[in-house]
Amino acid sequence: MDPANAREAMREVELDVQEGADMLMVKPALPYLDVLTKVRERFGLPTAAYNVSGEFAMVKAAAAKGWVDERRITLEILLSIKRAGADFILTYHALEAARWLKTG
Repeated sequence: MDPANAREAMREVELDVQEGADMLMVKPALPYLDVLTKVRERFGLPTAAYNVSGEFAMVKAAAAKGWVDERRITLEILLSIKRAGADFILTYHALEAARWLKTG
């Protein structure tokens, strides 16, 4: 798919729904938050977002260089994905995020 063409993405999702999809997934998550929102609003099926390994690696690399606060940026990223409409998020940050959310 052409990453600049959100209409094409919506057509592809519509085909998935017509073929009987029980849930939908948008990946990668961050560059397609707009598509995630549109998918959730239009189709109403459980909608997942996949926070892919490249997105995870960018956070890890920037944190290692001291450019970002890893905890803060990770939780902000996950919140933005949720706010865009994800019912659930697949992410390599899962264990750390769960620990950070548990301990406050």
